[in-house]
Amino acid sequence: MTISDIPDSELQALKTRYEQAGQGHVLQFLDQLAPAEQRELYDQLSAMDVERVNQIYTKAIAGAEAASKDQEAAVEPLSEDVFDSVIKASAETRNDWETLGLKQIAQGKVAVILMAGGQGTRLGSSAPKGCYDIKLPSSKSLFQLQAERILRLQDIARQYKKPGDQSEGIIPWYIMTSGPTHAATYAFFKSNNFFGLKEENVIFFQQGTLPCLTMEGKIILESKSKVAIAPDGNGGIYAAVQNTGVIQSLKERGVLYSHCYCVDNCLARVADPAFIGYCVSKNTDCGVKVAVKTAPEEPVGVVCVRNGRYGVVEYSEISQEVSEKRREDGSLAFGAANIANHFFSTEFLERVPSFASELEYHIAKKKIKYVDLETGEQIAPKTNSGMKLECFVFDVFPFAKQFSVLEVDRKEEFSPLKNAPGAGADCPETSRRDIIAQHIRFIEAAGGKVAGENVDDCEKVQFEISPWVSYAGEGLRDIVGGKTIQVPAIIETREDLIRACQ
Repeated sequence: MTISDIPDSELQALKTRYEQAGQGHVLQFLDQLAPAEQRELYDQLSAMDVERVNQIYTKAIAGAEAASKDQEAAVEPLSEDVFDSVIKASAETRNDWETLGLKQIAQGKVAVILMAGGQGTRLGSSAPKGCYDIKLPSSKSLFQLQAERILRLQDIARQYKKPGDQSEGIIPWYIMTSGPTHAATYAFFKSNNFFGLKEENVIFFQQGTLPCLTMEGKIILESKSKVAIAPDGNGGIYAAVQNTGVIQSLKERGVLYSHCYCVDNCLARVADPAFIGYCVSKNTDCGVKVAVKTAPEEPVGVVCVRNGRYGVVEYSEISQEVSEKRREDGSLAFGAANIANHFFSTEFLERVPSFASELEYHIAKKKIKYVDLETGEQIAPKTNSGMKLECFVFDVFPFAKQFSVLEVDRKEEFSPLKNAPGAGADCPETSRRDIIAQHIRFIEAAGGKVAGENVDDCEKVQFEISPWVSYAGEGLRDIVGGKTIQVPAIIETREDLIRACQ
């Protein structure tokens, strides 16, 4: 189809709509385009809600101005009634949470929602970040590690089925992609046979996009026939689950609770039964995992009470005095570091549209390619030329009816992959190191020992335990207790583990 297939009245209506919105420049080069390019631009503009774009820009600017005037947020620490810690809880309490979570999984009430829209650009890869190989001895990608954790957890949970319960105890996996990563993500799963999961239980959906804008709020043309667009941030998950049928799918499957996390955390305990059980026990509709902040000056956002409501405050928004404030036990009063790891009830996700108009949009200034409206030449700027508008997954915290926060051990549950190889922090080498160090701890906690070359250097040692064998260190003691495993050893099955201990 070309532009000639469109009635003149519809084309004129589109032009009028954009002109009235102050965005008529996006059609400036229409007459210079080939028919197929004209159609491409027409289709893109027709699908865009230009009035909403203007509203979002106005709201984002107002929010940024308010933030600049109020440099320091009015913050209070989390109260004890919404905060618990896996680290400080008794073994009995942790076991109660885990058992309750496993029972929910066994009954088919738990799903996983993965935020996987990012590319590995900063890692030197154009592939989706979940496809990235952090150079584990097994060469497993982040996606594969997470898939195998789901498989193992399903097996564990089936031991908690009630007599006569016919549910399969499936954990459906909903994977949120973006425009640039959708096709490649699906193809990666397909070529790997969904890593042992059934295809019908792995559901892909795309997050939304917004046009990039100039600092004055004008839509940026990337080329004469195309508007520059960008994903709408990880907070776009709420509109996406509504618009792509995910909410309906959850309800049809009988899912009451979802665990939502980011793909780049190699230590993510997918559908963590302790977290699920903790939140269910507190009748939580919106929950969050946090890690212990390492030091007052660590540049991370913290979960706290912000201006009287639950939220996340960035480290730059509080004073040194506040950041250094401590509780009676010596821990930081503002020490709940946000790690983008969440619990949602299906009812809560369904309720988000009722307050969606109140959610914030945040401005991210970027170097964005654009067409010079006078010359028609495409410019690749060396400084920030415009903005992307994003909403964040934690923007919904203030609207929770029952908010809960669970503190976890960072070394066991959080190792993000953000930076290029060799960066020294939050990079492939640290991800690899942290997984292998954890696997060695699993063996030691089960009464065994790992010995051999480079065993004290987890960036070099060749040792790994598949999540198929152990999700979080369980099921190892009977095999490894009192025994030594010599490296190199890649443990893919329980039989591998038995052989390695001989």
